[in-house]
Amino acid sequence: MKHLSKLLVAALLVVGLSNVQAQDQNNPWMVGFGVNAVDVYPTNEPMLGKWFDEYFNVKDHWNILPSISTLSVSKYVGDGFSVGVRGSLNKIESYGDAAVADLSYYGVDGTVKYNFLKNKSFDPYVEIGGGYSWIDNIGAGTVNGGLGFNYWFTENLGVNLQSTYKHAFEDYLAPHFQHMAGLSIKFGGTDTDGDGIYDKDDACPEVPGLEAFNGCPDADGDGIEDSKDECPNEAGTKEMNGCPDNDGDGIANNKDACPDTAGTAALNGCPDADGDGIKDGDDKCPQEAGPAANNGCPWPDTDGDGVLDKDDMCPSVVGTVANNGCPEVTQEVQKQLNEYAKTILFDTGKSSIKNESEVVLKDIVKILSEYPNAKFTVEGHTDSAGSNKTNQRLSEERANAVKDFLTANGVNASRLSAIGYGEDKPIASNRTRAGRSQNRRVEINLVKS
Repeated sequence: MKHLSKLLVAALLVVGLSNVQAQDQNNPWMVGFGVNAVDVYPTNEPMLGKWFDEYFNVKDHWNILPSISTLSVSKYVGDGFSVGVRGSLNKIESYGDAAVADLSYYGVDGTVKYNFLKNKSFDPYVEIGGGYSWIDNIGAGTVNGGLGFNYWFTENLGVNLQSTYKHAFEDYLAPHFQHMAGLSIKFGGTDTDGDGIYDKDDACPEVPGLEAFNGCPDADGDGIEDSKDECPNEAGTKEMNGCPDNDGDGIANNKDACPDTAGTAALNGCPDADGDGIKDGDDKCPQEAGPAANNGCPWPDTDGDGVLDKDDMCPSVVGTVANNGCPEVTQEVQKQLNEYAKTILFDTGKSSIKNESEVVLKDIVKILSEYPNAKFTVEGHTDSAGSNKTNQRLSEERANAVKDFLTANGVNASRLSAIGYGEDKPIASNRTRAGRSQNRRVEINLVKS
């Protein structure tokens, strides 16, 4: 039996110490120190009291050494369990009701403890274990069971009260109660960044953070942890993924090209006062809707003819839509042109224009300028006097002479063509002087598209 008890104590100590390497937790280590009291009376032994008889009779039964007389070390191993060792010493002066000479007391115990409440200030527990105790020179193995609690003033410091029953394996060592009171100190947790959150629970162990975000920071204090905050250095809202929205247009500043002026999503947060799809900063007419091709301004219609200047071939002259904004040549205008043209005089038998005809030619220029997109033919005609060949050449030369005068005085050459018909298109009889005079003529006719 004696060797069995020693083996049991050794096994408990080995199990306890080997489990020290078990699962790590916040401040897994705890040391305790304080005083202990040994009471052999209420243990239901012969000549002693019944179970728990006079349990609190401190004066008559408790043996207390008034100094630090208990030291313990334990390690949390998870799920509320801790294992450890405890050593204690005392002096026995009361053996039940009997006074004895000062007997030395020593105890070494292995412990397995279960804490009922986790992370609470009031921390009750139950403890079992085994050990070896000596009263004077008599020692024996014990099996132990106890109840106690820690009360934590801080995360690491608390007071401890415990009462343990030790049942000896040998008859020559009395079973006894051992009561303990002292201080408990927890330590061993790692907090690399010093934010009060231990590394094992800290999702950002090297950067100080907040408990609410598992130890990760919220630099701008907007309640959104930096890793999920698109603007970690500017306070924002959850709806904006942590970014501010200065102008309240529903577009976060970091995506808003105009963060201080309310705008639309389509324009990256910039305003469009006239609703033409061009942001005001790029719109030369921000209060008038207009196309992008004209920098946001409406196309003008300078002459007010209903044809926009961009489509108006005659933007400063009232015209018709059908004629691309230019005025249409009427029959009256055509008639007037030819009345003027008939009065153009040439030197006899030549294509040179007489000086007195310049006035009428300039009047023709004015008329043609009023119809800038109209094209005309300058036609030369002769009477039948002379050969056909001569008349053809002369009609062509005279037509070109008129054309050259008109282009030299501002009519675009692309609008004019010259043609000579010779004597082929008379308008009167060549048998009379009056008729021949009418046939020697120049006509200016509209080219119809």
